[in-house]
Amino acid sequence: MEAYETLTEGINALRKQGYTEDFNLKYNCLICGEDDYEILHDQFQVDKSFRFDVDEDPSDQAVLYAISSEDHQRKGILVNSYGIYSDPIANEMLDKLK
Repeated sequence: MEAYETLTEGINALRKQGYTEDFNLKYNCLICGEDDYEILHDQFQVDKSFRFDVDEDPSDQAVLYAISSEDHQRKGILVNSYGIYSDPIANEMLDKLK
């Protein structure tokens, strides 16, 4: 099973595995940075996820997702905080990212 010491190490490893897009989280979809198109919750899958807790500081807690979309022929990553710093998202997106 894959495990990474740091968020940067995880991002670099996933990039080498072909997860090259940088996804951003929007309320009800993912946004692909450069192309600025939306991927809805039923158009992608979470292939892997990794949780990082650094020094028990809530501002350093994050989840790294490896995401693919056959509909859009894209693979990329999403980094999101969790706990009190997580982004507000729709229930469908929350269920998909659990």
